[in-house]
Amino acid sequence: MANIGSQLTNLPNLVTMGRVLFVPGVLYYMDNYSPVRSLIAAILYLVASLGDGIDGYLARSRGQVSVLGKFLDPVADKLMVTAVMVFMVALSRVPAWLVVVLIARDLAITGLRSIASSEGIVIAASRGGKIKTALQLVGLTLLLVHFRYPLLGLGISIDYNTAGLVVLYLSLGASLISGVDYVVVFFRAIGESKREAPPPA
Repeated sequence: MANIGSQLTNLPNLVTMGRVLFVPGVLYYMDNYSPVRSLIAAILYLVASLGDGIDGYLARSRGQVSVLGKFLDPVADKLMVTAVMVFMVALSRVPAWLVVVLIARDLAITGLRSIASSEGIVIAASRGGKIKTALQLVGLTLLLVHFRYPLLGLGISIDYNTAGLVVLYLSLGASLISGVDYVVVFFRAIGESKREAPPPA
């Protein structure tokens, strides 16, 4: 196994850490009064989020999947989403209760997967969890754009803050449904592992 020093400097993990460096920029440019600053924040967030797929692809294609990378990747994801949502509460773009529920769900599932891992059980990301992540990406990006813009050729305009909030509510539904699914899978896996365990000597 590669040591921590070499893991820190491999390309996939550098990309992951680079994603985290985008977070202060996103928070700095979030603004309720400047369309330009809000658009910059949205672009930075979108670039950092798309980097999630890039670091995973690089790790697999270069044979550099590492223990450190498996730790850093979800930490980067959670840090980005949590920081942006907390700042949006401060800017009155989203209700505080919604952010609390979304963060609490993620913490609960992370804890559940850690317990499962300690028992030698791997709970893979579910389809519902992936849908939740995609909806949060879209919703938060729209919320960062924030302002109303016309849709080209359609003669109508869209309030990006309202649209983003609707998508974030959809992500809440996906979060709760996938959370229940994770709990069911966890207890089912625990039950199967107990049945397969050899009887005490």
